Amino acid sequence: MGDAFNMRHPLTGGGMTVALSDIVVLRNLLRPLKDLQTLCKYLESFYTLRKPVASTINTLAGALYTVFSSSSDQARNEMRQACFDYLSLGGVFSSGPVSLLSGLNPRPLSLVCHFFAVAIYGVGRLLLPFPSPKRMWIGARLISSATGIIFPIIKAEGVRQMFFPATVPAYYRAPPAQSRLLK
Repeated sequence: MGDAFNMRHPLTGGGMTVALSDIVVLRNLLRPLKDLQTLCKYLESFYTLRKPVASTINTLAGALYTVFSSSSDQARNEMRQACFDYLSLGGVFSSGPVSLLSGLNPRPLSLVCHFFAVAIYGVGRLLLPFPSPKRMWIGARLISSATGIIFPIIKAEGVRQMFFPATVPAYYRAPPAQSRLLK
């Protein structure tokens, strides 16, 4: 449940968010059970159903940890500053990442979009008002760095489980209808 195995960095405090989400998923799966024979099937479904929320928060925690870790890489430092500036824009630029962090928006695609929006924003900061070869090179390294940060984390979490959870076998995606329980 939640962060029982300390799998995510505490930077985001996502363990408790995932634990609360896990409780809701497990409650909905176990509520209709009248016997323990089907319990194992429901528990296997639990791991499939919890993956999108848990993976999104875990990916965000890992990516933010890497971005905010001390680094001598100028591209990484630009990414860090771009992150602060992006959030300070307000509106969807702050509410989107905050909703990801809080678990209110557990969509991994939204996470990837915001992550690369920050990277592109950082490149824009570098190239305006006057691009130079050095700034263009740092911008290219920033995009490369962003790709090198998020894609390995997503791969470790499981692309299929994160982005296409409906294709992962699960015995029960929702509690069975009441009429089936009475038979």
